[in-house]
Amino acid sequence: MPELASVVGDIAADLSAVTERGTVASYIPMLAEVPIGQFGIAVTTADGQVITAGDAEVPFSIQSISKVFTLTLALGQIGDALWQRVGKEPSGNAFNSIVQLEYEHGVPRNPFINAGAIVVADAMLSGHQPREALGAILRFIRFVAADEAITIDEAVARSEKETGFRNTALANYMRAFGVLQHPVDHALGVYFHQCALSMTCRQLALAGRYLAFSGRLSPGGPTVVAPERARRIAALMLTCGHYDGSGEFAFRVGLPGKSGVGGGILAIAPGKASIAVWSPGLDRHGNSVLGSLALERLAKAMRWSVFAG
Repeated sequence: MPELASVVGDIAADLSAVTERGTVASYIPMLAEVPIGQFGIAVTTADGQVITAGDAEVPFSIQSISKVFTLTLALGQIGDALWQRVGKEPSGNAFNSIVQLEYEHGVPRNPFINAGAIVVADAMLSGHQPREALGAILRFIRFVAADEAITIDEAVARSEKETGFRNTALANYMRAFGVLQHPVDHALGVYFHQCALSMTCRQLALAGRYLAFSGRLSPGGPTVVAPERARRIAALMLTCGHYDGSGEFAFRVGLPGKSGVGGGILAIAPGKASIAVWSPGLDRHGNSVLGSLALERLAKAMRWSVFAG
């Protein structure tokens, strides 16, 4: 087995020469301004190492990666009752599709497409005001990442609100079916702000540890969620974490992962490591081009695929 630090360093060096990097998410004005030439990677292992390379200390907008953490919180708040309002199946459609939502009577296919994440945000509002729900999200992220410096980028949140017409349509459609139980602007306010969380690769890799280590921050360390819940969230990441590119990612990389249109990906090697990569250029599905390539190379070199062989 090659040394992890050497593998991570080689991947960062090799990818620095790649010219085909996709395109940035131009439909969110603040994301359109991010320089495409950046790449970062961080890996935190079971023995507590944190190995980084490239732009691993540069904060970026985690966007839909936040859906992993809000799902964790919502399940902790209302339990399996959540699954009466959102499904567990891959979508096969774009992350902001309204056609599928209409066909399925306002119930989103899974919690990682936009409509599903808005339902999760709505669930977090049970007994809480939007500011309280956002406070709970921020406290949780800071706890699992062991970093009080993590913040929400208000400029990005404002940019999303000003241009989020499709998400507003999705939310209103679900409200018409009674799937959303709180005012649309409250659920959207939570959703836009959670997507505007700003984190580095290092912080994100640390935040994902509880999914890699059976619900704990380290093997034998503090418990965040029950092992079964961590396993189920990871299963959804594998099948649904890359929108309509989830099958391709599972085929190429073989790890549970969740992408965001900010160019980040959080990936989990169960029992071994939590990995964060970031490069803002996206493919046609909205997933980081270099990030996906880095994870494919890392999983192959370290033999970390969840599939034997």
